Amino acid sequence: MRRILLSHGGGGEDTWRLIRELFLKHLYNEYLGKLEDATVLEVNSKIAFTTDSFTVNPLFFKGGNIGKLAVAGTVNDLSVMGAKPLYMSVGFIIEEGFPYEDLESIVISMKEEAQKSGVLVVAGDTKVVPKGTADGLFINTSGIGKVVCEGLSCSNIKLGDVVIVSGGIGEHGACILAQREGIQMDVELESDCRSLWSLIEKIITSGAEIHAMRDPTRGGLSAVLYEWASNSNISFLIDEESIPVKEPVLGLCELLGLEPYHLACEGRVVVALPERHAQKVLSIMRSHPDGEGAQIIGRAVPAEGSPKVILRTSYGTHRVLDPPAGELLPRIC
Repeated sequence: MRRILLSHGGGGEDTWRLIRELFLKHLYNEYLGKLEDATVLEVNSKIAFTTDSFTVNPLFFKGGNIGKLAVAGTVNDLSVMGAKPLYMSVGFIIEEGFPYEDLESIVISMKEEAQKSGVLVVAGDTKVVPKGTADGLFINTSGIGKVVCEGLSCSNIKLGDVVIVSGGIGEHGACILAQREGIQMDVELESDCRSLWSLIEKIITSGAEIHAMRDPTRGGLSAVLYEWASNSNISFLIDEESIPVKEPVLGLCELLGLEPYHLACEGRVVVALPERHAQKVLSIMRSHPDGEGAQIIGRAVPAEGSPKVILRTSYGTHRVLDPPAGELLPRIC
């Protein structure tokens, strides 16, 4: 089995061979192919810029791998700010001895995921560290997008705004947790990892007024709602029965005593918008493969005291949803 050697990060013949035979083979475009120290780009509009690092464990999981996750995560961070993903950089930190075939599988997944949104990898870097000083592979990305819908912000939620989630929550977090801990379920858990630009583009070009969008990654739905509540100085009243949660996720949460609302998603979007536009956006979501499970889950209400998230249970009672606390599940993305 071929493995990554320290010499692959040394800048010599092995480095050039790795760049040509793996990275350029799968990620080539007119910008990356020039192999300059920096790529010259021109974007004649406002841009959104994001950066992220990916350390997920395990590297390969049901529904994706670290490469697909790195592209989807970058694309989604741009998309929820109303920006069309254009360019991204990718930095690889590889542990000596990492299987060459696994690295190639990861790069192929990145190529395939990038093609879905049209984002181009225009800059990259490779470092190889001695065996035992990393855990297989870490990936760092940055992304640039052209802003086509301005004003989306966690500070823009208004009283009465409706909250829509595009599909089942907690699936990525539940998948990673079950696979990492060897928990067997009757129905195999699968990550929702995917790029959302195709869906979000339809939403922001529909003419509907959108106040905020967010992808509920670390901290899950709860983290998004609390961030919105704090920044907009409102509270949320959420109908617990309306939150889409698939049975395998519920089963795992009941087994381990977890809240599904705290588990990460990597292929869902949460939208806040005026009620008069809610049904239009809901219909757009449900007509798209990435939003078939979309649901209206609640609305913004006045904050009595500190902003909070209140769940209306199936019994008609109310309980406060706790915000995420501590490190529920490290290396989730």
